[in-house]
Amino acid sequence: MSLPKFIVGMIFALAIVAGWSYADGATLGTILMRAAVCAVIIQAGYFLLVYAMIARSTPTPADKIRKADRGIKVAEGEKLTARRGSLH
Repeated sequence: MSLPKFIVGMIFALAIVAGWSYADGATLGTILMRAAVCAVIIQAGYFLLVYAMIARSTPTPADKIRKADRGIKVAEGEKLTARRGSLH
């Protein structure tokens, strides 16, 4: 689910909670508290959903190539120096 769809859905859900609370005769403080609790629950659920999607994803070919290239290979007799960009 994309972020804009999530935000629109969250706004609608909060509007429903607020409308239902108002129809139930709740005070303004109770309506705001219910909406805040609802928003926190929805946001936590979205975070867990995105986390689960990332944790379950398989590595892409680019990730595999990047992991293989992490080892530094130096030819025989070549020195590694820290002088990058020197003028000499």
